[in-house]
Amino acid sequence: MSAPHLPKVAGIDPEVPVSTQNAAPLREIPAAPGAFIQDRLAGWVSDLTTLHELTERLASTATLDAALNELLHAGAALVGARRGLLVLERAGTTTPSTTLGLGLGPADLGHLETVERSATALGRVLDGPPEAADARDGIATPDLLGDQDLDPRHREVATRLGYAASYALPLASEAAGRLGGAVWFYDEPGEPSEKQRHLVGLYARYATEHLARLTELERARADIATVAEELLPSRLPRIPGVRLAARHRTGPQGGGDWYDALPLPDHALGLAVGSVGGSGPSAMAAMGRLRASLRAYAVMEGEDPVAVLSDLELLLRLTEPARTATALFAYCEPAARKVVLAGAGHTPPLVLGDRRCEYVETTLSAPLGMLACWEAPSVEFSPAPGETVLLYTDGLLRRTGDAMDRAFARLHSAAASVPKADRHDPAAVTDHVLRAMLPDGLDRSDSTEDVVVLAAHFD
Repeated sequence: MSAPHLPKVAGIDPEVPVSTQNAAPLREIPAAPGAFIQDRLAGWVSDLTTLHELTERLASTATLDAALNELLHAGAALVGARRGLLVLERAGTTTPSTTLGLGLGPADLGHLETVERSATALGRVLDGPPEAADARDGIATPDLLGDQDLDPRHREVATRLGYAASYALPLASEAAGRLGGAVWFYDEPGEPSEKQRHLVGLYARYATEHLARLTELERARADIATVAEELLPSRLPRIPGVRLAARHRTGPQGGGDWYDALPLPDHALGLAVGSVGGSGPSAMAAMGRLRASLRAYAVMEGEDPVAVLSDLELLLRLTEPARTATALFAYCEPAARKVVLAGAGHTPPLVLGDRRCEYVETTLSAPLGMLACWEAPSVEFSPAPGETVLLYTDGLLRRTGDAMDRAFARLHSAAASVPKADRHDPAAVTDHVLRAMLPDGLDRSDSTEDVVVLAAHFD
């Protein structure tokens, strides 16, 4: 008879014999496999995390100056240096070069500029052919003072400033080309490791792309500001009995805020401020057309501000029906100290003097282009000798970030706080008001609002 089969159990083959021998006891725990690879991976993750943090900080910069400063500091941290120098210059452009130092004062930068450019590593990465290996990978000089071929003037400057080694790297990429170069200085002989060179090279290529974008953006902003300034008065007129001052800043995208001051017959003066809806080149062009039209209407019928704005509204409705604008026009007779004004959806003027600081009560009216027929009564008032009439656009209020009622109160407080010694100088009045309203200044890059302030001081 054949031997009986064992019952079948899931996972066990009864045909396979089971060993009766016990395994030897484990006396030593073997090392985990791949420990070296794990260490390498941990190092790579740490390097990539550091690189990611630095590039995130760089990407958050909105101005060219801030990006250059961040690049210098981050590069110094990556290569283990304490001081550095960056030169930004783009071939084929008329833009002047930008030089920035890290841990170097103006006198130190002056000493470095006395060294012949070709005698420095930075000069070689700036002027060398882009395809050269040094121009791509950077130039390390581990022992400057030990180099027998070092330029004598370079040796003298290195000794004076106390650096013994340097590492220069181009700021270049395939898309942006070469924008400049950076060099970091070591207090003792040395050079960055291969890993440090690799990391700073990756960072520099990313930084070059970011700098190229910011350079184009700042060039566009400068062009917009130039066009905006050309559309506004090149100088303010001189009329007996009144002195004028104006301040204007265009937002980064280009806006439609404007002002004007023009002499009129019989020694009169026309003052105007306004704002065109929208931003960009289209709004700037509309602003130029609106200002030119108002000048023509003011010459013909300036003594009647309501007629001037009515004609302007009709023109805007017929030629640009999809656009709205606010405007305020004042007809001034300085000899008689008489001001007649009308406004279309615009902020009221502010009168500042030794005995009063108050808003001029104007009638409530809609902006130009919103009604089928615009018309609002004019307002007449008489500024006392020594008083200043302040005209402005709502961009001044909006840039504060406050609600409009609080912004109006803030403007009133700013005007009331003008020192008495400055109240007879319209330029001092406008500057004080701007400092009080905008402590961070007019050139904040994160604000899209235009600002116009026009002051007329009556003697």
